[in-house]
Amino acid sequence: MKVLVAVKRVVDYNVKVRVKADNSGVDLANVKMSMNPFCEIAVEEAVRLKEKGVASEIVVVTIGPNTAQEQLRTALALGADRAILVESADELNSLAVAKALKAVVDKEQPQLVILGKQAIDSDNNQTGQMLGALTGYAQGTFASKVEVAGDKVNVTREIDGGLQTVALNLPAIVTTDLRLNEPRYASLPNIMKAKKKPLDVVTPDALGVSTASTVKTLKVEAPAARQAGIKVKSVAELVEKLKNEAKVI
Repeated sequence: MKVLVAVKRVVDYNVKVRVKADNSGVDLANVKMSMNPFCEIAVEEAVRLKEKGVASEIVVVTIGPNTAQEQLRTALALGADRAILVESADELNSLAVAKALKAVVDKEQPQLVILGKQAIDSDNNQTGQMLGALTGYAQGTFASKVEVAGDKVNVTREIDGGLQTVALNLPAIVTTDLRLNEPRYASLPNIMKAKKKPLDVVTPDALGVSTASTVKTLKVEAPAARQAGIKVKSVAELVEKLKNEAKVI
């Protein structure tokens, strides 16, 4: 079984994000970039499926600038077999990414596609669902457990009321939640081996995909600084402040 894993290059989660002076976006100059944490979980799940003998090949793909090869090499070091970079310097929205991924899916014909449920930069939680709609594949989102059984994959989903298990016919799309697994660290020998693994670079035009965005960012602002709290001497004073100052009751 071939597994396709989509990953994204994002600002490292340990970095404090800074907004550009002109409020046009986030300042990425000299900022450490890493693989999206949810994508790391997706790669780990694919590697575990291969270790169980369920998956025979893991293909990792990303859509982004040439520098995103770094994250693809990380995925190869973690256990993926080969990588594909759909190179684009444009700022892509979720639909454009989903269209590019559909083109890759049509070309590679994987039986299982795994994505992180969302990226920690845009935080949209849209690409997996959009890819499911474009391909017509069954989808299981927010997965906390994945089990492949024959021509089906059973996905335990985290929902508001608890857990829900769905049986999907392959080919299928799964988006990963935090509790699915704990990603491993790449060993030095595997990092060295990853440099020799195949990494193909294609363009959206070569895939017949338009990356034109229908969404325009008007302004980006840092969140307002949190005000210091105050102490009250009685419940009556608390109620009075909630009513007259905060105006929440």
